[in-house]
Amino acid sequence: MNRRIVVAITGASGAAYAARLVEVLRSAGCELHLTISAAGRDVLKHELGLEVDLDAFAPAMLSSGAADAEHSARLHYHHFRDLMAPVASGSFRTDGMAVCPCSCATLGAIVHGTSVNLIHRAAEVHLKERRRLVLVPRETPLSVLHLENMRRAAEAGAVLLPAMPGFYHRPQTIAELVDFIVGRICDQLGVDHSLSRRWGETTA
Repeated sequence: MNRRIVVAITGASGAAYAARLVEVLRSAGCELHLTISAAGRDVLKHELGLEVDLDAFAPAMLSSGAADAEHSARLHYHHFRDLMAPVASGSFRTDGMAVCPCSCATLGAIVHGTSVNLIHRAAEVHLKERRRLVLVPRETPLSVLHLENMRRAAEAGAVLLPAMPGFYHRPQTIAELVDFIVGRICDQLGVDHSLSRRWGETTA
């Protein structure tokens, strides 16, 4: 069964996680609803050299390769200022949402209910509807305020999945480190994958 997943990209470092997550979810046949903040766009350009036009988005902007027409048809982009988008309503059923990477400013807005854009609102919807919300912060060191906001998010029902790759699978490349985190996000969203070798398994 194809899953309907919301992905929000915000302005924390870790654009590689976001781009890879979108690629993997599209390849898995998910119906993907994507939104990107202005800061998220800037980080995509700075870290990956990707030119993303928030007002005239095209799926190929998030990939250096050719976009697959079938997968592109299942990617729905929503401007982060569009509070009339389907994902802003609890009546629009989804199978989960990931904010990847999740800036600490976005985390704060989510846990305090101060929605000013579609990313905040969609996350709020997932919490109130008791749907899976995966937040992927990438910040270090963490202040007491960051930790308190993470605690509040976890108590509200979100999954806190910091971008902390493991090393027990003996990664040889940065791509393998990225896939470790993306695989864990997919696990939380119920999306099958074979991105990295699991503990106790001999093959990926």
